[in-house]
Amino acid sequence: MKKLIIYTDGGSRGNPGPAATGVVIKNEKNKTLMAYGEYLGKQTNNYAEYSAVLSAFKKALKLKADEIECIMDSKLVCEQLKGNWKIKEPTLQKLFVQTYNVMQKFKKVTLKHTLREGNIAADAEVNKVLDKYM
Repeated sequence: MKKLIIYTDGGSRGNPGPAATGVVIKNEKNKTLMAYGEYLGKQTNNYAEYSAVLSAFKKALKLKADEIECIMDSKLVCEQLKGNWKIKEPTLQKLFVQTYNVMQKFKKVTLKHTLREGNIAADAEVNKVLDKYM
């Protein structure tokens, strides 16, 4: 079984404002397999957070992972994906469905919330992208 540890972050400067994702994917030996960010245009912070998780899960599928552990600093996205919190915003509902559907393709998914300090590398990817566009 191939397990990947994924760190995701999303951010916007202004809410909404210029937004980006940040993703760091590591193997079980803590070796970084890839780190990247994507520019999203003008979006909300929560949209960026969901987009980061969705992008990371799609990459994990391409890397043939069976199991993923996703660590994020968005309590909202983490709790919504676990089914603990309702999703009222229509745009986030769509992103939730897309992300949830991709999650079903893995044998095991663990979602963990961390404070911003525990997500420095993914946050750096977000800022690297936003600095390019601002």
